[in-house]
Amino acid sequence: MTPIVELRSATKEFRGIPAFSQVDFVLEQGEIHALLGENGAGKSTLTKVIAGVYALTAGTLLVNGREEKLATPAEALGKGIAMVYQENSLVPSMTVAQNIYLGNEKPLNRLRGIYISAQQFLQSLNFHVDPAAVVGSLGAAQKQMVEIARAVHHRARVIIFDEPTATLTPEEKSYFFKLIRKLKAEGVSIIFISHALEEALQIADRITILRDGRLVASDKAAAFDRQKIVQAMVGRNLTDEIYGSTARSRPPRARGRKALSVENLSMGSIVRNTSFSIYDGQVTGIFGLVGSGRTETMKVVAGVLKRDFFHGGEIKLANKPVRYRVPAPAVRDGIVYVTEERKAEGFFETMSIAENIYVGKIAGEAYGGFQIVSLNDAWRLADEWRKQLNIRAIDPNAKVIELSGGNQQKVVIAKALVQMPRLVIFDEPTRGVDVGAIAEIHAFINQLADDGIAVVVISSYLPEVLSLSDRILVARQGKIVEEMDRRTASEETIMYAAVH
Repeated sequence: MTPIVELRSATKEFRGIPAFSQVDFVLEQGEIHALLGENGAGKSTLTKVIAGVYALTAGTLLVNGREEKLATPAEALGKGIAMVYQENSLVPSMTVAQNIYLGNEKPLNRLRGIYISAQQFLQSLNFHVDPAAVVGSLGAAQKQMVEIARAVHHRARVIIFDEPTATLTPEEKSYFFKLIRKLKAEGVSIIFISHALEEALQIADRITILRDGRLVASDKAAAFDRQKIVQAMVGRNLTDEIYGSTARSRPPRARGRKALSVENLSMGSIVRNTSFSIYDGQVTGIFGLVGSGRTETMKVVAGVLKRDFFHGGEIKLANKPVRYRVPAPAVRDGIVYVTEERKAEGFFETMSIAENIYVGKIAGEAYGGFQIVSLNDAWRLADEWRKQLNIRAIDPNAKVIELSGGNQQKVVIAKALVQMPRLVIFDEPTRGVDVGAIAEIHAFINQLADDGIAVVVISSYLPEVLSLSDRILVARQGKIVEEMDRRTASEETIMYAAVH
Protein backbone atom coordinates (compact mmCIF):
# COMPACT_ATOMS: atom_id res chain seq x y z
CA MET A 1 0.00 0.00 0.00
CA THR A 2 1.06 3.59 -0.62
CA PRO A 3 2.16 5.24 2.66
CA ILE A 4 -0.31 7.86 3.86
CA VAL A 5 2.60 10.23 4.72
CA GLU A 6 6.21 10.02 3.57
CA LEU A 7 9.29 12.23 3.95
CA ARG A 8 12.22 11.68 1.60
CA SER A 9 15.68 13.13 2.36
CA ALA A 10 13.90 15.80 4.39
CA THR A 11 15.84 18.73 5.86
CA LYS A 12 14.61 21.74 7.84
CA GLU A 13 16.97 24.57 8.72
CA PHE A 14 16.61 27.64 10.93
CA ARG A 15 19.15 30.42 10.30
CA GLY A 16 21.19 27.97 8.27
CA ILE A 17 21.38 25.43 11.12
CA PRO A 18 19.49 22.14 10.56
CA ALA A 19 16.81 21.08 13.06
CA PHE A 20 16.84 17.73 11.22
CA SER A 21 18.71 16.63 8.13
CA GLN A 22 18.30 13.96 5.40
CA VAL A 23 15.51 12.13 7.26
CA ASP A 24 13.41 9.43 5.59
CA PHE A 25 10.14 8.80 7.40
CA VAL A 26 7.17 6.61 6.45
CA LEU A 27 3.71 6.48 8.07
CA GLU A 28 1.50 3.61 6.92
CA GLN A 29 -2.29 3.48 6.86
CA GLY A 30 -3.77 2.53 10.27
CA GLU A 31 -0.37 2.55 11.99
CA ILE A 32 0.67 3.90 15.38
CA HIS A 33 4.18 5.24 14.82
CA ALA A 34 6.18 6.46 17.84
CA LEU A 35 8.74 9.19 17.16
CA LEU A 36 11.37 9.35 19.90
CA GLY A 37 14.50 11.33 20.69
CA GLU A 38 16.00 13.85 23.09
CA ASN A 39 14.74 17.43 23.25
CA GLY A 40 16.33 19.20 20.30
CA ALA A 41 16.57 15.99 18.26
CA GLY A 42 14.09 17.41 15.73
CA LYS A 43 10.92 15.42 16.55
CA SER A 44 8.50 18.32 16.97
CA THR A 45 9.95 20.20 14.00
CA LEU A 46 9.57 17.14 11.78
CA THR A 47 5.94 16.64 12.77
CA LYS A 48 5.23 20.35 12.36
CA VAL A 49 6.44 20.04 8.75
CA ILE A 50 3.87 17.27 8.23
CA ALA A 51 1.21 19.41 9.98
CA GLY A 52 1.87 22.44 7.74
CA VAL A 53 3.47 24.68 10.39
CA TYR A 54 6.88 24.73 8.67
CA ALA A 55 7.98 24.20 5.07
CA LEU A 56 10.91 21.91 4.24
CA THR A 57 14.24 23.52 3.39
CA ALA A 58 15.08 20.49 1.22
CA GLY A 59 13.57 17.12 0.44
CA THR A 60 10.05 15.96 -0.34
CA LEU A 61 6.78 15.54 1.59
CA LEU A 62 4.26 13.12 0.10
CA VAL A 63 0.65 12.64 1.25
CA ASN A 64 -1.14 9.60 -0.20
CA GLY A 65 1.69 9.29 -2.72
CA ARG A 66 1.41 12.87 -4.03
CA GLU A 67 4.02 15.54 -3.40
CA GLU A 68 2.64 18.36 -1.24
CA LYS A 69 3.90 21.75 -0.07
CA LEU A 70 1.67 22.51 2.92
CA ALA A 71 1.88 26.20 3.79
CA THR A 72 -0.48 26.31 6.78
CA PRO A 73 -2.06 23.96 9.34
CA ALA A 74 -5.41 24.67 7.66
CA GLU A 75 -4.06 23.24 4.39
CA ALA A 76 -2.78 20.18 6.27
CA LEU A 77 -6.20 19.74 7.92
CA GLY A 78 -7.75 19.92 4.46
CA LYS A 79 -5.55 16.94 3.55
CA GLY A 80 -6.73 15.10 6.67
CA ILE A 81 -3.73 15.85 8.94
CA ALA A 82 -4.28 17.24 12.46
CA MET A 83 -1.81 17.86 15.27
CA VAL A 84 -2.31 17.96 19.04
CA TYR A 85 0.50 20.20 20.29
CA GLN A 86 2.52 19.70 23.47
CA GLU A 87 1.76 23.30 24.48
CA ASN A 88 -1.97 23.68 23.88
CA SER A 89 -3.28 25.83 21.02
CA LEU A 90 -6.76 26.44 22.42
CA VAL A 91 -8.49 29.84 22.59
CA PRO A 92 -8.58 30.54 26.36
CA SER A 93 -11.52 32.97 26.25
CA MET A 94 -13.83 30.48 24.49
CA THR A 95 -15.69 27.54 26.02
CA VAL A 96 -14.69 23.90 25.65
CA ALA A 97 -17.50 23.25 23.13
CA GLN A 98 -16.60 26.31 21.05
CA ASN A 99 -12.96 25.19 20.87
CA ILE A 100 -13.93 21.69 19.78
CA TYR A 101 -16.09 23.00 16.92
CA LEU A 102 -13.74 25.88 15.98
CA GLY A 103 -12.97 25.73 12.27
CA ASN A 104 -15.71 23.18 11.69
CA GLU A 105 -18.80 25.24 12.47
CA LYS A 106 -22.15 25.00 10.68
CA PRO A 107 -23.56 28.15 8.99
CA LEU A 108 -26.14 28.46 11.76
CA ASN A 109 -25.38 27.38 15.33
CA ARG A 110 -27.44 27.19 18.51
CA LEU A 111 -25.20 27.46 21.56
CA ARG A 112 -27.34 25.06 23.58
CA GLY A 113 -27.20 22.53 20.75
CA ILE A 114 -23.40 22.82 20.55
CA TYR A 115 -23.08 22.19 24.31
CA ILE A 116 -25.34 19.12 24.18
CA SER A 117 -23.47 17.72 21.16
CA ALA A 118 -20.07 18.43 22.77
CA GLN A 119 -21.19 16.79 26.04
CA GLN A 120 -22.17 13.60 24.18
CA PHE A 121 -18.93 13.61 22.18
CA LEU A 122 -16.73 14.10 25.26
CA GLN A 123 -18.58 11.31 27.09
CA SER A 124 -17.98 8.98 24.13
CA LEU A 125 -14.25 9.61 24.64
CA ASN A 126 -14.49 9.14 28.43
CA PHE A 127 -13.26 12.72 28.96
CA HIS A 128 -14.86 14.33 32.00
CA VAL A 129 -14.82 18.01 31.01
CA ASP A 130 -17.68 20.53 31.24
CA PRO A 131 -18.40 21.70 27.64
CA ALA A 132 -19.64 25.07 28.96
CA ALA A 133 -16.43 25.77 30.93
CA VAL A 134 -14.15 28.55 29.70
CA VAL A 135 -10.88 26.96 28.59
CA GLY A 136 -8.78 29.52 30.47
CA SER A 137 -10.21 28.19 33.75
CA LEU A 138 -9.18 24.56 33.09
CA GLY A 139 -6.14 22.76 34.40
CA ALA A 140 -3.40 21.40 32.14
CA ALA A 141 -4.83 17.86 32.01
CA GLN A 142 -8.32 19.02 31.01
CA LYS A 143 -6.90 21.34 28.33
CA GLN A 144 -5.04 18.35 26.90
CA MET A 145 -8.31 16.39 26.77
CA VAL A 146 -9.97 19.23 24.83
CA GLU A 147 -7.04 19.30 22.35
CA ILE A 148 -7.37 15.57 21.77
CA ALA A 149 -11.16 15.81 21.42
CA ARG A 150 -10.85 18.61 18.85
CA ALA A 151 -8.43 16.60 16.68
CA VAL A 152 -10.66 13.52 16.79
CA HIS A 153 -13.77 15.60 16.02
CA HIS A 154 -12.19 16.93 12.80
CA ARG A 155 -12.15 13.32 11.54
CA ALA A 156 -8.52 13.57 10.48
CA ARG A 157 -6.95 10.53 8.80
CA VAL A 158 -3.56 11.39 10.32
CA ILE A 159 -3.33 12.65 13.92
CA ILE A 160 -0.02 13.75 15.43
CA PHE A 161 0.13 13.64 19.24
CA ASP A 162 3.03 15.58 20.83
CA GLU A 163 3.37 14.50 24.48
CA PRO A 164 -0.38 13.76 24.83
CA THR A 165 -0.20 11.94 28.18
CA ALA A 166 2.15 14.29 30.09
CA THR A 167 -0.67 15.70 32.25
CA LEU A 168 -3.09 12.74 32.34
CA THR A 169 -3.73 10.50 35.34
CA PRO A 170 -3.15 6.72 35.00
CA GLU A 171 -6.90 6.20 34.51
CA GLU A 172 -7.09 8.95 31.87
CA LYS A 173 -4.06 7.45 30.09
CA SER A 174 -5.85 4.10 29.97
CA TYR A 175 -8.86 5.75 28.31
CA PHE A 176 -6.58 7.61 25.92
CA PHE A 177 -4.80 4.42 24.82
CA LYS A 178 -8.18 2.76 24.23
CA LEU A 179 -9.10 5.77 22.06
CA ILE A 180 -5.83 5.46 20.11
CA ARG A 181 -6.50 1.77 19.42
CA LYS A 182 -10.08 2.56 18.37
CA LEU A 183 -8.83 5.20 15.91
CA LYS A 184 -6.29 2.73 14.55
CA ALA A 185 -9.05 0.14 14.02
CA GLU A 186 -10.95 2.78 12.01
CA GLY A 187 -7.92 3.23 9.72
CA VAL A 188 -6.57 6.45 11.27
CA SER A 189 -2.76 6.76 11.29
CA ILE A 190 -1.12 8.07 14.46
CA ILE A 191 2.26 9.71 15.06
CA PHE A 192 2.97 9.55 18.78
CA ILE A 193 5.73 11.63 20.40
CA SER A 194 6.44 10.80 24.04
CA HIS A 195 9.28 10.89 26.52
CA ALA A 196 7.57 8.09 28.45
CA LEU A 197 9.36 5.27 26.66
CA GLU A 198 7.20 2.55 28.25
CA GLU A 199 4.15 4.15 26.59
CA ALA A 200 5.81 4.00 23.18
CA LEU A 201 6.69 0.35 23.67
CA GLN A 202 3.15 -0.38 24.85
CA ILE A 203 1.16 1.40 22.15
CA ALA A 204 3.31 1.68 19.00
CA ASP A 205 3.48 -0.60 15.96
CA ARG A 206 6.70 1.04 14.75
CA ILE A 207 9.33 3.21 16.44
CA THR A 208 11.61 5.79 14.80
CA ILE A 209 14.42 7.44 16.81
CA LEU A 210 16.16 10.73 16.02
CA ARG A 211 19.42 11.97 17.52
CA ASP A 212 20.83 15.43 16.81
CA GLY A 213 18.52 15.80 13.82
CA ARG A 214 19.51 12.50 12.22
CA LEU A 215 17.57 9.27 11.93
CA VAL A 216 19.45 6.62 13.93
CA ALA A 217 16.92 3.77 14.12
CA SER A 218 13.54 2.77 12.71
CA ASP A 219 11.93 -0.65 13.12
CA LYS A 220 8.93 -2.52 14.46
CA ALA A 221 8.29 -1.85 18.17
CA ALA A 222 8.93 -5.51 19.00
CA ALA A 223 12.59 -5.02 18.00
CA PHE A 224 13.15 -2.50 20.85
CA ASP A 225 13.24 -2.45 24.63
CA ARG A 226 13.80 0.54 26.93
CA GLN A 227 17.57 0.06 27.07
CA LYS A 228 17.91 -0.09 23.26
CA ILE A 229 15.80 3.05 22.85
CA VAL A 230 17.82 5.04 25.40
CA GLN A 231 21.08 3.81 23.87
CA ALA A 232 19.93 5.01 20.43
CA MET A 233 18.65 8.34 21.79
CA VAL A 234 21.66 9.44 23.84
CA GLY A 235 24.45 7.02 23.00
CA ARG A 236 24.53 5.48 26.48
CA ASN A 237 22.18 3.77 28.95
CA LEU A 238 20.66 6.21 31.48
CA THR A 239 17.74 4.10 32.71
CA ASP A 240 19.41 2.85 35.89
CA GLU A 241 21.00 6.23 36.55
CA ILE A 242 17.65 8.08 36.55
CA TYR A 243 15.07 5.72 38.02
CA GLY A 244 16.79 2.40 38.73
CA SER A 245 18.71 0.90 41.63
CA THR A 246 21.55 3.41 41.32
CA ALA A 247 19.17 6.34 41.92
CA ARG A 248 17.26 4.63 44.74
CA SER A 249 20.29 3.24 46.59
CA ARG A 250 21.28 6.69 47.85
CA PRO A 251 20.36 6.99 51.55
CA PRO A 252 17.81 9.73 52.38
CA ARG A 253 19.29 13.01 53.58
CA ALA A 254 18.82 13.92 57.24
CA ARG A 255 16.37 16.69 58.11
CA GLY A 256 17.84 20.12 58.53
CA ARG A 257 16.05 22.94 60.31
CA LYS A 258 12.37 23.44 59.57
CA ALA A 259 12.18 25.76 56.55
CA LEU A 260 8.39 25.84 56.16
CA SER A 261 5.50 24.99 58.45
CA VAL A 262 1.91 24.84 57.17
CA GLU A 263 -0.97 24.49 59.64
CA ASN A 264 -4.65 23.96 58.69
CA LEU A 265 -4.25 25.65 55.30
CA SER A 266 -7.53 26.11 53.38
CA MET A 267 -8.51 27.61 50.02
CA GLY A 268 -12.14 27.10 49.08
CA SER A 269 -12.97 23.47 48.30
CA ILE A 270 -9.60 22.76 46.64
CA VAL A 271 -7.25 22.94 49.65
CA ARG A 272 -8.91 21.75 52.84
CA ASN A 273 -7.39 22.11 56.29
CA THR A 274 -4.00 20.61 55.35
CA SER A 275 -0.83 20.60 57.48
CA PHE A 276 2.78 19.60 56.74
CA SER A 277 6.41 20.75 57.11
CA ILE A 278 9.36 21.16 54.72
CA TYR A 279 13.00 20.93 55.87
CA ASP A 280 16.30 22.41 54.71
CA GLY A 281 18.67 20.09 52.89
CA GLN A 282 15.96 17.64 51.81
CA VAL A 283 13.96 16.90 48.68
CA THR A 284 10.31 16.51 49.71
CA GLY A 285 8.26 14.78 47.03
CA ILE A 286 4.53 15.46 46.78
CA PHE A 287 2.38 12.97 44.89
CA GLY A 288 -1.33 13.09 44.21
CA LEU A 289 -3.79 12.49 41.41
CA VAL A 290 -5.17 15.37 39.34
CA GLY A 291 -7.60 17.30 41.57
CA SER A 292 -5.83 16.34 44.81
CA GLY A 293 -4.89 20.00 45.48
CA ARG A 294 -1.12 19.37 45.53
CA THR A 295 -0.28 22.17 43.06
CA GLU A 296 -2.80 24.61 44.55
CA THR A 297 -1.38 24.05 48.05
CA MET A 298 2.13 25.00 46.99
CA LYS A 299 0.84 27.92 44.90
CA VAL A 300 -0.73 29.33 48.08
CA VAL A 301 2.65 28.95 49.83
CA ALA A 302 4.34 30.83 46.95
CA GLY A 303 1.73 33.61 46.83
CA VAL A 304 0.39 32.63 43.41
CA LEU A 305 -3.01 31.85 44.96
CA LYS A 306 -4.61 33.33 48.08
CA ARG A 307 -5.80 31.20 50.98
CA ASP A 308 -9.15 31.80 52.66
CA PHE A 309 -9.24 35.12 54.49
CA PHE A 310 -11.05 33.65 57.49
CA HIS A 311 -9.90 30.28 58.84
CA GLY A 312 -7.32 30.00 56.07
CA GLY A 313 -4.69 28.53 58.35
CA GLU A 314 -1.13 29.61 59.02
CA ILE A 315 2.14 29.49 57.07
CA LYS A 316 5.49 29.99 58.79
CA LEU A 317 8.73 30.52 56.88
CA ALA A 318 11.75 29.86 59.14
CA ASN A 319 9.33 30.09 62.10
CA LYS A 320 8.06 33.52 61.01
CA PRO A 321 4.33 33.83 60.07
CA VAL A 322 3.84 34.98 56.47
CA ARG A 323 0.79 35.72 54.32
CA TYR A 324 1.42 36.38 50.63
CA ARG A 325 -1.26 37.77 48.34
CA VAL A 326 1.06 38.01 45.31
CA PRO A 327 4.33 36.18 44.46
CA ALA A 328 6.67 39.23 44.67
CA PRO A 329 7.06 39.33 48.49
CA ALA A 330 7.42 35.53 48.56
CA VAL A 331 10.25 35.78 46.02
CA ARG A 332 11.97 38.44 48.11
CA ASP A 333 11.65 36.16 51.16
CA GLY A 334 13.34 33.35 49.23
CA ILE A 335 10.43 31.22 47.95
CA VAL A 336 10.34 30.41 44.22
CA TYR A 337 7.79 28.31 42.33
CA VAL A 338 8.83 26.63 39.05
CA THR A 339 5.54 26.18 37.19
CA GLU A 340 4.36 23.05 35.38
CA GLU A 341 3.01 25.19 32.51
CA ARG A 342 6.23 26.72 31.25
CA LYS A 343 4.81 28.28 28.08
CA ALA A 344 1.80 29.94 29.74
CA GLU A 345 3.47 30.94 33.04
CA GLY A 346 7.20 30.25 32.96
CA PHE A 347 8.89 32.55 30.44
CA PHE A 348 8.47 35.46 28.04
CA GLU A 349 8.28 33.94 24.54
CA THR A 350 9.67 36.84 22.51
CA MET A 351 12.57 37.57 24.88
CA SER A 352 15.98 35.94 24.67
CA ILE A 353 17.50 33.46 27.11
CA ALA A 354 19.59 36.23 28.70
CA GLU A 355 16.62 38.59 29.04
CA ASN A 356 14.43 35.93 30.67
CA ILE A 357 17.08 34.99 33.21
CA TYR A 358 17.80 38.64 33.98
CA VAL A 359 14.09 39.31 34.58
CA GLY A 360 14.29 36.62 37.25
CA LYS A 361 17.22 38.39 38.91
CA ILE A 362 15.44 41.75 38.92
CA ALA A 363 12.29 40.14 40.38
CA GLY A 364 14.29 38.88 43.36
CA GLU A 365 15.85 42.23 44.22
CA ALA A 366 14.65 44.69 46.85
CA TYR A 367 11.27 46.28 46.31
CA GLY A 368 10.85 49.99 45.53
CA GLY A 369 12.88 52.61 43.70
CA PHE A 370 14.50 52.29 40.28
CA GLN A 371 16.15 49.19 38.89
CA ILE A 372 19.49 49.67 37.12
CA VAL A 373 19.57 47.34 34.12
CA SER A 374 22.99 46.13 33.01
CA LEU A 375 23.27 44.32 29.69
CA ASN A 376 26.73 43.10 30.63
CA ASP A 377 25.28 41.60 33.82
CA ALA A 378 22.50 39.96 31.78
CA TRP A 379 24.99 38.36 29.36
CA ARG A 380 27.24 37.22 32.21
CA LEU A 381 24.33 35.59 34.06
CA ALA A 382 23.05 33.93 30.90
CA ASP A 383 26.50 32.52 30.16
CA GLU A 384 26.83 31.15 33.72
CA TRP A 385 23.44 29.47 33.69
CA ARG A 386 23.79 28.14 30.14
CA LYS A 387 26.93 26.32 31.27
CA GLN A 388 25.49 25.25 34.63
CA LEU A 389 22.28 23.76 33.20
CA ASN A 390 23.65 22.87 29.75
CA ILE A 391 21.09 25.05 27.93
CA ARG A 392 21.54 24.38 24.23
CA ALA A 393 20.50 26.97 21.67
CA ILE A 394 21.28 27.91 18.06
CA ASP A 395 22.86 31.13 19.34
CA PRO A 396 22.92 33.14 22.60
CA ASN A 397 20.36 35.61 21.20
CA ALA A 398 17.81 32.88 20.51
CA LYS A 399 14.29 33.60 21.76
CA VAL A 400 13.09 31.07 24.33
CA ILE A 401 10.13 30.06 22.13
CA GLU A 402 12.68 28.80 19.55
CA LEU A 403 14.19 26.31 22.01
CA SER A 404 13.20 22.67 22.48
CA GLY A 405 10.95 21.79 25.44
CA GLY A 406 13.81 20.56 27.64
CA ASN A 407 15.87 23.69 27.06
CA GLN A 408 12.84 25.90 27.71
CA GLN A 409 12.43 24.09 31.03
CA LYS A 410 16.07 24.76 31.91
CA VAL A 411 15.56 28.49 31.21
CA VAL A 412 12.52 28.50 33.54
CA ILE A 413 14.62 26.82 36.24
CA ALA A 414 17.51 29.27 35.74
CA LYS A 415 15.08 32.22 35.87
CA ALA A 416 13.87 30.99 39.28
CA LEU A 417 17.20 29.98 40.80
CA VAL A 418 19.03 33.17 39.85
CA GLN A 419 16.98 34.70 42.69
CA MET A 420 19.08 32.72 45.23
CA PRO A 421 16.07 31.11 46.99
CA ARG A 422 15.91 29.28 50.31
CA LEU A 423 12.87 27.19 49.28
CA VAL A 424 12.38 25.93 45.71
CA ILE A 425 9.09 24.37 44.57
CA PHE A 426 9.33 22.34 41.34
CA ASP A 427 5.96 21.47 39.79
CA GLU A 428 6.37 18.60 37.28
CA PRO A 429 10.03 19.58 36.60
CA THR A 430 10.55 16.96 33.87
CA ARG A 431 7.21 17.12 32.07
CA GLY A 432 7.87 16.88 28.32
CA VAL A 433 11.63 16.47 28.87
CA ASP A 434 13.86 13.77 27.34
CA VAL A 435 15.90 11.22 29.29
CA GLY A 436 19.17 13.12 28.90
CA ALA A 437 17.71 16.37 30.22
CA ILE A 438 15.87 14.47 32.98
CA ALA A 439 19.21 13.17 34.26
CA GLU A 440 20.65 16.71 34.22
CA ILE A 441 17.62 18.25 36.00
CA HIS A 442 17.59 15.47 38.62
CA ALA A 443 21.30 15.99 39.29
CA PHE A 444 20.70 19.72 39.71
CA ILE A 445 17.77 19.19 42.11
CA ASN A 446 19.92 16.84 44.19
CA GLN A 447 22.73 19.39 44.23
CA LEU A 448 20.36 22.06 45.58
CA ALA A 449 19.40 19.81 48.49
CA ASP A 450 23.06 18.89 49.09
CA ASP A 451 23.76 22.64 49.35
CA GLY A 452 21.22 22.89 52.19
CA ILE A 453 18.29 24.37 50.25
CA ALA A 454 14.76 23.13 50.98
CA VAL A 455 13.35 21.54 47.80
CA VAL A 456 9.79 20.43 46.99
CA VAL A 457 9.11 18.30 43.90
CA ILE A 458 5.51 17.81 42.77
CA SER A 459 5.33 14.95 40.28
CA SER A 460 2.75 12.61 38.74
CA TYR A 461 5.43 10.06 37.85
CA LEU A 462 5.98 7.64 40.72
CA PRO A 463 9.49 6.46 39.68
CA GLU A 464 10.56 10.12 39.74
CA VAL A 465 9.06 10.67 43.20
CA LEU A 466 10.81 7.57 44.56
CA SER A 467 14.20 8.28 42.98
CA LEU A 468 14.38 11.98 43.94
CA SER A 469 12.64 12.29 47.32
CA ASP A 470 14.08 11.95 50.81
CA ARG A 471 10.53 11.95 52.19
CA ILE A 472 7.20 11.71 50.41
CA LEU A 473 3.91 13.50 51.09
CA VAL A 474 0.73 12.12 49.55
CA ALA A 475 -2.17 14.46 48.72
CA ARG A 476 -5.80 13.42 48.39
CA GLN A 477 -8.96 15.54 48.09
CA GLY A 478 -7.23 18.79 48.98
CA LYS A 479 -5.23 17.52 51.93
CA ILE A 480 -1.86 15.93 52.73
CA VAL A 481 -3.02 12.55 54.05
CA GLU A 482 0.20 10.61 54.56
CA GLU A 483 3.96 11.03 54.97
CA MET A 484 6.34 8.24 53.92
CA ASP A 485 10.03 7.48 54.17
CA ARG A 486 11.66 6.91 50.79
CA ARG A 487 13.34 3.70 52.05
CA THR A 488 10.06 1.97 52.90
CA ALA A 489 7.74 3.54 50.28
CA SER A 490 6.81 1.78 47.05
CA GLU A 491 4.71 2.68 44.01
CA GLU A 492 1.90 0.50 45.38
CA THR A 493 1.80 2.08 48.87
CA ILE A 494 1.96 5.62 47.48
CA MET A 495 -0.80 4.99 44.92
CA TYR A 496 -2.96 3.28 47.57
CA ALA A 497 -2.67 6.33 49.84
CA ALA A 498 -3.50 8.66 46.92
CA VAL A 499 -6.65 6.74 45.99
CA HIS A 500 -8.10 5.40 49.26
